[in-house]
Amino acid sequence: MALTLDQLNAATPADALQWLDGVYEHSPWIAEQALAQRPFRSLAHLRHALAHAVRTAPQAAQLALIRAHPELAGKAMVANSLTAESTNEQSKAGLAQCTPEEFARIQQLNADYNTRFGFPFILAVRGPRGAGLPRQEIIATFARRLDNHPDFELAEALRNIHRIAEIRLNDKFGAEPALGNDVWDWQETLAQHSDPGFAEKGQLTVTYLTDAHRACAQRISHWMRDCGFDEVEVDAVGNVVGRYHPAPGAAQGKYLMTGSHYDTVRNGGKYDGRLGIFVPMACVRELHRAGRRLPFGIEVIGFAEEEGQRYKATFLGSGALIGHFNPAWLDQKDADGVTMRAAMEHAGLCIADIPKLQRDAAQYLGFIEVHIEQGPVLNELDLPLGVVTSINGGVRYVGEMIGMASHAGTTPMDRRRDAAVAVAELALYIEQRAAKDGDSVGTIGLLNVPGGSINVVPGRCQFSLDLRAPTDPQRDALVKDVLDQLGQIAARRGMRYTLEESMRAAAAPSAAAWQHRWERAVDALGVPVFRMPSGAGHDAMKLHEIMPQAMLFVRGLNAGISHNPLESTTNNDMQLAVDAFTHVLNQIAEETPA
Repeated sequence: MALTLDQLNAATPADALQWLDGVYEHSPWIAEQALAQRPFRSLAHLRHALAHAVRTAPQAAQLALIRAHPELAGKAMVANSLTAESTNEQSKAGLAQCTPEEFARIQQLNADYNTRFGFPFILAVRGPRGAGLPRQEIIATFARRLDNHPDFELAEALRNIHRIAEIRLNDKFGAEPALGNDVWDWQETLAQHSDPGFAEKGQLTVTYLTDAHRACAQRISHWMRDCGFDEVEVDAVGNVVGRYHPAPGAAQGKYLMTGSHYDTVRNGGKYDGRLGIFVPMACVRELHRAGRRLPFGIEVIGFAEEEGQRYKATFLGSGALIGHFNPAWLDQKDADGVTMRAAMEHAGLCIADIPKLQRDAAQYLGFIEVHIEQGPVLNELDLPLGVVTSINGGVRYVGEMIGMASHAGTTPMDRRRDAAVAVAELALYIEQRAAKDGDSVGTIGLLNVPGGSINVVPGRCQFSLDLRAPTDPQRDALVKDVLDQLGQIAARRGMRYTLEESMRAAAAPSAAAWQHRWERAVDALGVPVFRMPSGAGHDAMKLHEIMPQAMLFVRGLNAGISHNPLESTTNNDMQLAVDAFTHVLNQIAEETPA
């Protein structure tokens, strides 16, 4: 019989400690410290209390916890002396069925890892879905993490221990993240569609209006119908739009808009954008199953294009809804010479209907978006959810520093006009200046010496600037300081430069009332409310121009990496996102006249 939170909260300290035995391998001190926070409001609250106990422990205790874990497919498994929990986990991952070659490879990796780090390799082998990772993925992860910095790897080992504990708690409490599993499965299935040249390599790439992109649109639209949406269509720019009608006779009859994009970067991850489509889809499906209507409608949109990969038309899908579709885009050509107009016509889209997509903001309550964080912050803090305070505003430039090419052997160091060193100096300044704000960021992502040679002092250096901050005044102050410094560097080094602004986007602060709804939802789940800006751009920043918006971030695995095949999150965190979204829906329903 599964344990309940009520039982745990009411139990004696000794009984409660006994019930949590085995959650953390041979380390009862963690449960003992966490139990001091009883009563727990939710299983998520308990998980966080346990993780917090580890996070605040001395490093010696953290290392002892890591070393309490057995090696994967190690001597303990061979000798059949693993704990019941570890036996179950390694068996589910098929480690007991390793081929001789796989077993030998793991043994070598174990030896190399212990030599480098001084503790055993820890991996939650039941994986983000809880069903077990393939052996080849385990081996590949093992080999990849050997290259990590020791401090980072210690933190990564602890994060995997927390995931192991989370799965063990699910087992003890009979908790199945059923909706999180469904959201996970939708994303896995959708990731089967990928553009040619990438699909053959097992890489995920879905760019605007390719065959894979159109297949994704059809798949999402079919799932929306299965979920019980009343209307589903693929609109004139390829957005997939599902509408769940309000209750009959609703006084206002307005709609809540939500969603995100389903296109991807090249060789990207499965969750960027798509998580924000499937979380509200799961919520609508549960409303439909319960025969429940709200005093407002729900419009879920899978935006067709956000990444700007095939054509230079970033936010095309959400931009069309606010009247920002530029007809000049239609004449753009992709790498194969196919115009956007031709691609849209081939896809059967009605270009003449694009102006009709513009929404009347008066018909909407607002826009909310769920998105994977795409960064390391939540992961490092052991928090599953984050409430977004603002989407950073940004400015981008492309430029060129012009000095003098000269012989690398005969030009004294104090006589050089080295364009690459000048840009490098600017890069170091940007790193220091952005850090002063705490949440500003600056990047020189492109740095190129055209026609460079190993024995020539660079006379030219092409570069980019990407400067972002949570508010426009903060962004503008950063930009001013960086451009002033650029001028000073050039003057001091006897150089000149060119600079062209290529993009400017206003910051999109979250609407206070909508941000508070997310905060109340997260708190109701028993999870600490953590507020953070979004450094990345999102569809929400386009809708922000005509209606209030607010976002919820979901923690990513693998240090929160995104735009990368390693992008991932767990079924438990997806479940919490669905629960938080449902809570927001219920809040709005309580506030909205019937």
